[in-house]
Amino acid sequence: MSHGIHTIDTGFVRPHFDAAYLVVESGHGAFIDCGTNHAVPRMLDALRQQAMAPADVDWLILTHVHLDHAGGAGELMAQLPNARLLVHPRGARHMIDPSQLWAGASAVYGESVMEKTYGRLRPVPAERVVEAPDGHTVELAGRPLRCLDTPGHARHHLSVHDEQAGACFTGDTFGLSYREFDTDKGPFILPTTSPVQFDPVALHHSIDRLVALEPRIMYLTHYDGVSDIHRLAADLHEQIDAMVAIAQAAQRDHQDAAARHEAMKSALTDLYARRARAHGWQGGRDDLLALLGMDIELNAQGLGVWLDQLQRRAS
Repeated sequence: MSHGIHTIDTGFVRPHFDAAYLVVESGHGAFIDCGTNHAVPRMLDALRQQAMAPADVDWLILTHVHLDHAGGAGELMAQLPNARLLVHPRGARHMIDPSQLWAGASAVYGESVMEKTYGRLRPVPAERVVEAPDGHTVELAGRPLRCLDTPGHARHHLSVHDEQAGACFTGDTFGLSYREFDTDKGPFILPTTSPVQFDPVALHHSIDRLVALEPRIMYLTHYDGVSDIHRLAADLHEQIDAMVAIAQAAQRDHQDAAARHEAMKSALTDLYARRARAHGWQGGRDDLLALLGMDIELNAQGLGVWLDQLQRRAS
């Protein structure tokens, strides 16, 4: 039973990589995450497929403000006359004034790449932004959607518990699970430690908190719904610890930041390849890198930032 939950492929990077969701209840809608500006037509098309109009959407709920989840929020909100945007209190200011988000990402990728990949970020009027502290609940035509503070991937991360559907919308907290890695053993999963706020202790806690709700399904942004939740949670916990150990070993063995980064990338690739083989996936190392190369790069970057933060605190 879908419980009125519809997966939208935002088209970011490749098919079945980046999802947003439309939740429908009694003719009212809530979007959860929205992808980039380029995804806005897909979001509106999802409404048309449910015989709904933009005016029928009450909420756009963001799990966090990383651009693959929230970059299109301003453009989408401009198309939704009655919707309000719900976001973690730490993320609200970035939706009202996205200039810092743009500047930070542009410093890494360059403005031309940013515009091509994400589109220019559009501010959301402050009066339409609602902050969602831990436990904040909104109702969609009487259906409660409860927001939980779930840091670890980012300090401004929330997850959404839809008790009626027995579902959690987990953004990046419950990891990445691409359908290309599915085998007869079920889905394959890995954590995401992408920059700049990875916190392994907090991430362990957030995963446990979601599992304790006993949902029947976790809806991930990358990608779609997964069940077999207790096994996947155990896999995530094991890998978080393994990734921390990889980072610490690279820190011990390499004084140069670039060498440390390459060592972490190599070790992460080995970790995921080993686990994917044990899961029954038949692809080779090149296939793995084609699917996970971006995530391996970002995970290594995030681990590097975490190591540097630990070093600064210790000094």
